Amino acid sequence: MFTKILIANRGEIACRVIKTARKLGILTVAVYSDADANSLHVNMADEAIYLGPSPSRESYLLEDNVIAAAIKTGAQAIHPGYGFLSENANFCRKCQQANITFIGPPVTAIEAMGSKSAAKTIMEAAKVPLVPGYHGDDQSEAVIKKAADDMGYPVLLKATAGGGGKGMRQVWSEAEFSEGLAAAKREAKSSFGDDTMLVEKYLTQPRHVEIQVFCDNYDNAVYLFERDCSVQRRHQKVIEEAPAFGMSDALRKAMGESAIKSAKAIGYQGAGTVEFLLDSDGSFYFMEMNTRLQVEHPVTELITGQDLVEWQLRVAANEKLPKTQEQLTINGHAFEARIYAEDTNNDFLPATGKLSFLQPPQESNYVRVDTGVRQGDEVSVFYDPMIAKLIVWDENRDKALQRLTKALAEYRISGVTTNIDFLYNLATCPPFINEDIDTSFIEKHHDQIFHCNAQILADELPMAALYIVLSDAKKASDAAKNTTDPHSPWNTTNAWRLNEAYIHHITLSHLDKEYPVIVEQKRQGSDSYYLITVEQRTYDCQGRINGNTLLFSNNGHRRSATIAQDNLKISLYHQGGVFNFIHVQPDCGDNSNQEAQNGLVAPMNGTVVSVLINAGDTVTTGQPLMIMEAMKMEHTIKAPTNGTVEVLFYAKGEMVDGGSELLSFTADNSTTESEKE
Repeated sequence: MFTKILIANRGEIACRVIKTARKLGILTVAVYSDADANSLHVNMADEAIYLGPSPSRESYLLEDNVIAAAIKTGAQAIHPGYGFLSENANFCRKCQQANITFIGPPVTAIEAMGSKSAAKTIMEAAKVPLVPGYHGDDQSEAVIKKAADDMGYPVLLKATAGGGGKGMRQVWSEAEFSEGLAAAKREAKSSFGDDTMLVEKYLTQPRHVEIQVFCDNYDNAVYLFERDCSVQRRHQKVIEEAPAFGMSDALRKAMGESAIKSAKAIGYQGAGTVEFLLDSDGSFYFMEMNTRLQVEHPVTELITGQDLVEWQLRVAANEKLPKTQEQLTINGHAFEARIYAEDTNNDFLPATGKLSFLQPPQESNYVRVDTGVRQGDEVSVFYDPMIAKLIVWDENRDKALQRLTKALAEYRISGVTTNIDFLYNLATCPPFINEDIDTSFIEKHHDQIFHCNAQILADELPMAALYIVLSDAKKASDAAKNTTDPHSPWNTTNAWRLNEAYIHHITLSHLDKEYPVIVEQKRQGSDSYYLITVEQRTYDCQGRINGNTLLFSNNGHRRSATIAQDNLKISLYHQGGVFNFIHVQPDCGDNSNQEAQNGLVAPMNGTVVSVLINAGDTVTTGQPLMIMEAMKMEHTIKAPTNGTVEVLFYAKGEMVDGGSELLSFTADNSTTESEKE
């Protein structure tokens, strides 16, 4: 076994590898950029080597610098994690030349699966089932489009060198093809330096099921069962679970054996994942093979009781697989939810900022949190915006899902916008609970997940209002204890009026609609109750706060909700999902926050990767004007209406702060009424 390894990665996966290395008594070397100088993975490692500036192409992607760091520190092997250099055949080759073990598959396997087109050719020869498609060498638009036309729309365009949803576009009609191909090629070129594309038939109701395989250097191979990764946005996974629901033993065995057949076809060694599309009729098709550890590997670890990073290290050190296929069993059910800094209400745009408050749920035998950040750390524009992976386990799917929703309700993050509320709503959505899931789940159930339907909010609005009243009363009581006159009227918040009822006037905003709420405080003996009026309906309520929980009764119906408050934002978590309210403050006439007029602003921190127009150009509604990139994601800035571009404030390659004005734009006042509609 190795005595020292270098981890050519950052964030949570670097921390994850360090934990297993420590358990095995292996010393670790971290690498870092300017942005990561004080990061958690650097502090956890035994040594750390500086690579370069913050952009990954100037640090983490510098193959020679990484290998030089390993040589300098005497590391015998390099663990690449996932992303960055993990599937880079040239880097693997350089490791061999430097007599450093690459903790992953051989060069030939990476090269074989590095091109999706070549991979499909190999799998076709190995008689692994494939989705109909074109993956030929002729890359002219006419040839690719003809293939799409022949197989029928919708189709999926994919970069052959891609991964993580980059360089990938769904095309629903012939009219969308040219624009979709151009965007996919541009993103592929930016992400991988290769814009070679393939096109395949897009199945409308498939599930994304992947098989974890492991091979050693002695021709032994096993599959560690499957993960369902169907819930995705932009082809990137959101919630994964293992085992996949609704799997018969026969189907599991058929997919597992096909995965091993795929691995053996390329002489595989180490950890790999074979991804399949599973259709509703039980047929399945090879998608691709990831020649590395997957982000979602923890769910497999929890249902099998195996440490997959330890397996990687042992295989790389030329040991045999720790278990045979017959010794592997499934125990219970696990979910993984990816906690991201992103604005789910704004097309999942990545967010940046300082983690001013960070409190994950308590870890236990049922709850695990894999992270690479601490309170006070920055989520920067340079890397993927993942904050953590929340993984839960229990003896069956229903109990594991309860663990997941409880843990999400307990997760507290301030300073950046996150997807926690979105994940909670998704996990409590009836179709998800009832296993009505395919790869278009989020789009199909958008209104339920985002609570877009008109709602009476008969419980939620009174709950939020009562929480404000009770919370203010508690704060006043705590403050009174520290004064010389605890009974002073200045220390009360009961809305006392001479000869009048105790009335609180509160305004709450939900989904951009404001609701005036009247809370009339009553007393019956030593107890208080509250008559809460919303939109001319009055509710007889009682309640008390116990830690982060509001115990609430509405007209005799008792319920409870977990409460999270961040300044004026109040979130109620209960079995119906999470409901977010803003406690609207009185308007004091401050207009300083009005948006800039006659301009278009950057939706996020990022880099301008393309400017598609010139100053003075006349543009039409929806016309692409600029393309920005941040955290591995591309965003197109489009004209809001017909008009003229007056001034461009940024050029290609320049960094932009979120909210900055990108260009000056004058709308065409002659736009017809039909165009406005």
